[in-house]
Amino acid sequence: MKPALSAAATAAVRLLLLGAPLAAAAQQADRGSLPEVTVSTPRGEVAPFNVPGSVDRVDGAEMRDSRLQVNLSESLGSVPGLQVQNRLNYAQDLQLSIRGFGARSTFGVRGVRLYVDGIPATLPDGQGQTSNIDIGSLDRIEILRGPFSALYGNSSGGVLQAFTASGEGAPRLSYSAAGGSFGTWRQSLQASGSQGAVDYLLNASRFRSDGWREHSAARRDIANGKLGIALDNGDKLTLVLNSVRISAQDPLGLTADQYALAPRSAPLATQYDTRKTVEQTQAGLLYERRIDAAQSLRLMVYGGERKTVQYQSIPPSAQQNPLHAGGVIDLKRQYGGADLRWTAALQLADRPLELVAGLGYDSLREQRRGYENYLGRVAAPVLGVQGRLRRSERNEVWNLDPYAQATWRLAEQWTLEAGVRRSSVHFDSQDRYIVGANRDDSGSARYSKTLPVASLRYQATPDLALYGSIGRGFETPTLNELSYRAGGASGLNFALRPSVNDSVELGAKARLGGGLLTAALFQTRTRDEIVTDTNTGGRATFQNAGRTRRNGFELAWQHETASHWRTQLAYTWLDARYRDAFCSPSPCAASNTVAAGNRIPGIARQSLFASLGWVPPEGWRAGVEMRALGRMHANDANTASAPGYAVAALYAGYLKKWERWEFNAFARVDNLFDRRYVGSLIVNEGNARYYEPAPARNWTVGLSGAYRF
Repeated sequence: MKPALSAAATAAVRLLLLGAPLAAAAQQADRGSLPEVTVSTPRGEVAPFNVPGSVDRVDGAEMRDSRLQVNLSESLGSVPGLQVQNRLNYAQDLQLSIRGFGARSTFGVRGVRLYVDGIPATLPDGQGQTSNIDIGSLDRIEILRGPFSALYGNSSGGVLQAFTASGEGAPRLSYSAAGGSFGTWRQSLQASGSQGAVDYLLNASRFRSDGWREHSAARRDIANGKLGIALDNGDKLTLVLNSVRISAQDPLGLTADQYALAPRSAPLATQYDTRKTVEQTQAGLLYERRIDAAQSLRLMVYGGERKTVQYQSIPPSAQQNPLHAGGVIDLKRQYGGADLRWTAALQLADRPLELVAGLGYDSLREQRRGYENYLGRVAAPVLGVQGRLRRSERNEVWNLDPYAQATWRLAEQWTLEAGVRRSSVHFDSQDRYIVGANRDDSGSARYSKTLPVASLRYQATPDLALYGSIGRGFETPTLNELSYRAGGASGLNFALRPSVNDSVELGAKARLGGGLLTAALFQTRTRDEIVTDTNTGGRATFQNAGRTRRNGFELAWQHETASHWRTQLAYTWLDARYRDAFCSPSPCAASNTVAAGNRIPGIARQSLFASLGWVPPEGWRAGVEMRALGRMHANDANTASAPGYAVAALYAGYLKKWERWEFNAFARVDNLFDRRYVGSLIVNEGNARYYEPAPARNWTVGLSGAYRF
């Protein structure tokens, strides 16, 4: 990672070291300790120290502290193995991957399971999005990595779960606002509280930005609510509601020359007026029932609707092919599902045994239409407007997955855990656009796999735990990856096979001096990896590419003293490579062969996060952060890449509590040393427009006030 360790990195490290003597003195005065927390698992709430796998929890209060509160990338840098980058393109969502899974996604989130209050934000086909996660009302984010992710089914290379906070105490009303560089503005209003058997929280947030680059303005409105009702018999009902509306310009990627000469430009996006609008509303109901002292039931049902319209930069000449689907995507999706789970605390050979068994069902119904993105003659078109219909189909995806998990404490210091999920994903497509050479491309496919996992945990001392885990996961093609066939043929690409991965992990967790040190060594071998075949003219096609291997190491340290010094460190080393040669695009020729041993694009080999902050519950607070990321390749051939970088941030704030009032104000500077770097990549972009530049030095200021009635 030498390119990243430049003068900017050196200066960032110096900033961190400036506070080290003070932090060391504070630790000598009292060692302090991290607050006791739990994470959610199928068998219930468990302390992260007791989980035989890599799991991290980031509290909502920490995610809001001295931050804009718009993107998860602002606050998840302390999680090793998680690579989350802000494209500064709200038409395409964040670029998020866990241990290399999801790195190939050019929009949305792929290969990682997402949940918001138990409701899947990843659809049955494996495509997900983070745009409806409301940071202003979060209780916590949990990130699970490693073999046990497979218990969540299709596309679970990792799992990210978001949980809304519950209302507590007397009614509380709060308002917060933050503004910053590039015409950025966010404001939120929240009401929460509890009375008797009822607790509630309702949060509304509005975000606006002119964008750092040309043609990158965005608007986003989120409403998020949670209502809990404790029933007389001890049961609990929880209702969650969420709505999001997005209108965003799409600045697209840049070539290497464009990035070097004018990183804020967006010439093609301006020409075609590329943009995207999203409207999504969903609701979920959770019912929890205690059957007896040893058994309980949990039922979650949910449903929602998402509408998306996207204008792309496809030339009118490319759309003259009668099989082309056009340059405007119009999607209407209805989705829903249910999850029924039984848990029991039993005994086996006079030792504690916990059992979990459940059945999950998810469904997606999609109306997909494609239109030309121009009017008039091809030689002199009016671009960026909806033209003739070129595609119409009705797609359906659903899964029905039984699962089970057992945790047996077979000896005082030993715990054995095993689970299995039978995941079956069904695709069905009904073509409703049959015109001329565009034939009937209806079809169906079914993918299924049994996904076993197991782990063994050894509690060496009260403060040291060792574990090993192993598991199998799989990843089906998404509807977007099935949408096109190579060579311009119409219809869905049902020749794609799901990829299957086998993972093993060895790890250790230690409580040291009131802090938590975690380390994990892992390997994942995948066969039939899904990769890009072609990506031109707005049409991306995919193929299976044989075997890949991901070797990695993660190290993390978290500590907070009683005098409120907080230290966080996270380091990841990840070597992700193709084990078999393949051709992109096919058929093979000397110029398009991807050699065995090439690195999988979009994955940094090394990443580092470090932060030092003074965060008392009241009064002045301040801190410094540093993030470094190694070089990332932009394509499978490894002929283009983005250099590594290191950036620093500095923040300060003041928190005051007075009777029933609470006031908070902060100021923050990101990219403190004005480093020029590529923030994210569009992997395998067919026109070599790989690069999405990160902003120059930028600032954010914010304030909030709350009153408890």
